Amino acid sequence: MKFKKVLRILLHVVFWTFTAAIAALAALIFIYGNDLPDYRKLATYAPPVATRLYAADGSLLIEYAEERRVFIDYDDMPAQLVNAFVAAEDQNFWTHPGIDAQGILRAVINNGARMLGFNTNFSGASTITQQVAKNFFLTSERSISRKIKEAILALRLERTFSKKHIMTLYLNEIFLGARAYGVGSAALMYFNKPVSELSLAQCAFLASLPKAPNDRNRAVERRNYVLRRMMEEGYITKDQADEAATEELNINSGFTEQMDTAFQYFAEDVRRQLLNVLGRDVLYNQGLYIKTTIDPKLQRAATNALNKELDRYNEGKTDKLQGAIIAMNPHTGRVLAMSGGRSFSESSFNRATQAYRQIGSTIKPFVYLVALERGYSPEHLLLDAPIVGIRENGIEWKPENYDKKFLGDVPLRLSLETSRNVTTVRLAQEIGPENAIEMAQRFGVYPHNMKNVNVSMALGAGETTLQKLVSGYSAFINGGHIIDPILVDYIQDRYGRSIEGEPQKFVAWSDDLLPPNDDVNTHPLVDAQSLYQIVSILQGAVERGTGRQARVDGHTIAGKTGTTNDVKDVWFVGFSKNLIAGVYLGYDTPTPLAKGSGSHMAARVFADFMKTALEGETNQPFPIPDGLTFVRVNRRTGIAASADPDGTIVTEAFKIGQKPNPASVKQTSGTSSPVVGGVF
Repeated sequence: MKFKKVLRILLHVVFWTFTAAIAALAALIFIYGNDLPDYRKLATYAPPVATRLYAADGSLLIEYAEERRVFIDYDDMPAQLVNAFVAAEDQNFWTHPGIDAQGILRAVINNGARMLGFNTNFSGASTITQQVAKNFFLTSERSISRKIKEAILALRLERTFSKKHIMTLYLNEIFLGARAYGVGSAALMYFNKPVSELSLAQCAFLASLPKAPNDRNRAVERRNYVLRRMMEEGYITKDQADEAATEELNINSGFTEQMDTAFQYFAEDVRRQLLNVLGRDVLYNQGLYIKTTIDPKLQRAATNALNKELDRYNEGKTDKLQGAIIAMNPHTGRVLAMSGGRSFSESSFNRATQAYRQIGSTIKPFVYLVALERGYSPEHLLLDAPIVGIRENGIEWKPENYDKKFLGDVPLRLSLETSRNVTTVRLAQEIGPENAIEMAQRFGVYPHNMKNVNVSMALGAGETTLQKLVSGYSAFINGGHIIDPILVDYIQDRYGRSIEGEPQKFVAWSDDLLPPNDDVNTHPLVDAQSLYQIVSILQGAVERGTGRQARVDGHTIAGKTGTTNDVKDVWFVGFSKNLIAGVYLGYDTPTPLAKGSGSHMAARVFADFMKTALEGETNQPFPIPDGLTFVRVNRRTGIAASADPDGTIVTEAFKIGQKPNPASVKQTSGTSSPVVGGVF
């Protein structure tokens, strides 16, 4: 009887204790569970993902991200990678309901034994599901209230989502050191490979990181611990564990930190433009795939050619000369190479796109193009003799030639091929300097709001960028169309959907230089015949004029040098049929270059680049439009000629109604001039 009474009391105690526990649990859930975040939004989990910038050949240039992430679907994760994390972090993951009673008890026993001096590992009681709850919704605060909220959320997550979905959330969100979030990013960061190519040892290493993501000193020890746990859980055999434990880690700790220095100026220009168009959040967090126009072979050739010339000049000098080079497809505007300076780490200022400088004689083709458009023959005679009485801004100005000589009557072709200044000024006076500047504006070289237009502008006193100048020259060979430089071919979001932007104007190449469809592109800026004449003259400038340093054996090249007053800036812009490149050299603070320096330096950079760019390609002459006839003439007089005893004969392109000069024209002859200085 007494026993029954005791039993009844004991049952009452158990009952009321259990009831109290249930009530307490209900109270806790009521208190802490009402204001918890909406966990259901994890059904459409879309984490911040790094944007990746690729070259035209598909090679990775750089990542833009505030946190490094590469989202990986569960089905794309290696089984051993999942097993490694389960063994290391939550051995009962596949069976518990979100919290693990066995794990809690084990943690209490192990940690208690550890504190009593027994050699056991510290154990954590948080399940993977609890870690997901904490990582997505809670802080890292160490408190009982946070653990209660974490447990409640974990139970709700398990009721709502599958185990695979929870594991996907965990493996894509967890911080694994070196700014890498998720296993996809960590695999690239540490081993430069996707998760699908990870070895067993590498999977174990990644699974060892959550406990101490930035501790590299015990990396091998912690990796081997994970391998032992995988063996104990039956995921791998002892032989597999032993073999993996002998594998070298070979951690590549700087994979996404560094980018080939040859691409830095280009990549920064892309980043700056897209930041303005897309905004920071889209660019840095939405996992864009950006396919750029850059050609790695041409980019390295451009950087090497520029730095070679700069190193040659800067040797032994305190003040370092700077420079830039840009190469484009003149028919599409795709930028194939760009370098904006000697060293991006020293100065991120891009001298190809941001530096406005006087362009010297590279402006002259636009002056001569006005004359050709008006019907001047390429052999039209210009007087190379002193000019007096020019006043600009109240100051008398006397134009001068670089060689300090006057040659008398000079054909228009010879004048541009040899970059005569006095004849150019005289031509600008004939056609009107405002018309010369308007032509440069028409081609996008100068802005339309230029003020104080005068004759000196015809010698390149106006300022522009190398990119604008190269873009303007592109119209010489693409049928007379302005082409905006293009840095990006296309952009896709993380789901492979194209991000639409403003449509670019592409010019399809045509062997007869006829304009493309007018419903897509504007009408030509200048007639095709005049364009061919200017191209032919610029070809002569490279073959026998001021641009001889730009010659590339076996290839048809045209181009123009440019040097400003006192040789403060030097330029060269040149092109083949399908490739155009421009080079600028000068100090950031305008300073005269050393004696003996000049535009031949820029031409030399161009030639070094083009030799690599055109290597192995068949020579392609410039296409000839209809409406031209060709006559052999003496380049010094413009008179028709058949024999060429002294190398003065050229084949000239005449429009309908044009013809060589009459035989009465005298040969040009040089006379000394006391005038010094000049530009060419």
